[in-house]
Amino acid sequence: MSPDFELLVVGGGPAGLSAVRGFRDAGGEGRVAIVSDEHRMPYRRPPLTKELLRGEISEDELPLEDETWLAKNGVSLVSGRAVALDVAAHEVSLSGGRQLTYACCVLSTGSEPTRLPVRGADDPSVRVVRSLDHVRELLHRLSPGGEVIVIGSGFIGCEIAASLRRRDASVTLVSDEPAPNGGRLGARAGAEIARWLRDEGVRLELGVAVEAIERHGQLLRVSAGSTSVTGSLVVMAAGVAPRSELLLAYGTPLEDGAIPVDASMRTALPDLFAAGDVCKAENATAGRSLRVEHWGDALAQGEVAGRAAARERAEWGEVPGFWSTIGGHTLKYAAWGDGYDESRFESPSGGGFVVWYGRDEHIVGVLTHRADEQYERGRRLIEEGAPWA
Repeated sequence: MSPDFELLVVGGGPAGLSAVRGFRDAGGEGRVAIVSDEHRMPYRRPPLTKELLRGEISEDELPLEDETWLAKNGVSLVSGRAVALDVAAHEVSLSGGRQLTYACCVLSTGSEPTRLPVRGADDPSVRVVRSLDHVRELLHRLSPGGEVIVIGSGFIGCEIAASLRRRDASVTLVSDEPAPNGGRLGARAGAEIARWLRDEGVRLELGVAVEAIERHGQLLRVSAGSTSVTGSLVVMAAGVAPRSELLLAYGTPLEDGAIPVDASMRTALPDLFAAGDVCKAENATAGRSLRVEHWGDALAQGEVAGRAAARERAEWGEVPGFWSTIGGHTLKYAAWGDGYDESRFESPSGGGFVVWYGRDEHIVGVLTHRADEQYERGRRLIEEGAPWA
């Protein structure tokens, strides 16, 4: 009996759409479907915490393709959430009882925001930002001049804090890091980001761990050590976790909570691939597995998975990288992402800066601000395994 779909993609984000594109570009034929629990066309997520949250673009500018693309490429968009996977039967079960069979399947379920394990973290006024619906709800609850507390100083937390300030909200950012993104980028780069946030009018409470969130009438109080901050709304940006639960029934060993795949995005299970935030993938250039959560790499991995599903030779080998906009400042970052043991901060002319990261006497990362030529050069040096000097 023929399967329902030659290629079934579970997840309607960038990796899922890119998998379908890759499959068709490689000559893949037959019926194709994308299962999405957001009930809309795949869309760009980076603007959610930047241009969209700042009110600079509309929702209409987010979709990666319009709906006519589906018919042109012979693709079905199936609304629903996958709740079970039967690898032996090549079958995916959706909430509501529908079952879909496949010849090949790509899991691109992405990741979901985590909440700190503290009292009050599940209060309705404690929001997260990962989807368009999250942004809609956040903006619905945002009152003019309202006081917002952002928990977390990674890229997402910093972007949200700066964007909300541009909507004239009063914003306090609370983090256990001594400097924003200090753990990933180093103290000097973190100090620059802290200055940008302060220039935007964001109040910073750094080096304090959140212990509790308590409701007092219409207000929430965030307690962190000796610090106490009160606001009408809290946005938690404490990281994300891979949505890898479909493989738990198989006892598949996960790595950092993610699905391990080779450089062609193949899992250890037959005819099953994974791409994007949900996987930890072998990088053919780095020669080791990497866990990345970047938009561009989700696109790249999805294309590899789709081409491999169409039986074309394809491998993921790009240096992971992304851009972040914090207020009026843009950072560009490329790195293998699994650590460094030394760094070097440079301030070329023009008001920008470059940070180089090294490990085991090789360049493994670069961060730039207003130094685009150094960013492109840095990616080449990382890929080449250039020596640290």
